[in-house]
Amino acid sequence: MKTIKGPGIFLAQFIGPQAPFNTLAGIAQWAADLGYKALQIPCNHPAIFDVERAAASQTYCDEVSGILAEHGLVISELSTHLEGQLVAVHPAYDAAFDAFAPAALHGDPQARQRWAVEKVRQAAVASGRLGLQAHATFSGALAWPFFYPWSPHNQPLLDEAFAELARRWRPLLDLFDEQGVDVCYEIHPGEDLHDGVTFERFLALVDNHPRCNMLYDPSHLHLQQMDYLAYIDIYHARIKAFHVKDAEFRRNGRNGVYGGYQPWQQRAGRFRSPGDGQIDFKGVFSKLNRI
Repeated sequence: MKTIKGPGIFLAQFIGPQAPFNTLAGIAQWAADLGYKALQIPCNHPAIFDVERAAASQTYCDEVSGILAEHGLVISELSTHLEGQLVAVHPAYDAAFDAFAPAALHGDPQARQRWAVEKVRQAAVASGRLGLQAHATFSGALAWPFFYPWSPHNQPLLDEAFAELARRWRPLLDLFDEQGVDVCYEIHPGEDLHDGVTFERFLALVDNHPRCNMLYDPSHLHLQQMDYLAYIDIYHARIKAFHVKDAEFRRNGRNGVYGGYQPWQQRAGRFRSPGDGQIDFKGVFSKLNRI
């Protein structure tokens, strides 16, 4: 990452029904006025970015790039975090994750999964048309309900879960490869790929696929009490995208890493605005700059 540029912003938390957050031109002007140089754009808001149209039309992609260029902006990555989550959902989470899909698909996990795969496929083709090098997503999770080894792990069940996750993603990785785009799984609790060990397990099952990479976010590692700087040393070859998110973990006698089902503000570990938490960003950028 010796060509780190920025700053960029992920739009998912800002898109809304009110101007300027309800049109691409409006949100581009807002971001540019704040000094941003790049946008990471989610694919679940057609009014901002229509991924189906982008996959089908180079003209549309050129129009999108042109609107951003008028404001001195480029796209860093497209994002299918929600759609990627729906590529693999354990039945325990069906009701919760139905909200990520169109209402017509609620209560039909198979149809929801097919829809999600198609959206990720569209994002792959759209990324190619836009000339992007990386794509941000979640892996989804089939094994997450079993992350804590009580009752004792059923190893064949975990093996089956990871094998199925790899089976679902392998064709998508191949499609992204055809487009020259890296798939960057955000390493995140709630996903089967939530730390280095789980990423390694998945990577082996997709035969060390060259497009199987990761989005590095130190906050998610810190809240698991991992060494997020050593993580860069170990996995630098697979880090192809980066979220600058801060967090703090303050030990106490009432709750810990698991949070006790508390609201974020009351957990021992919580997210903070960049610079207000405990992440050593000087160390992070120094290591990333040597990749």
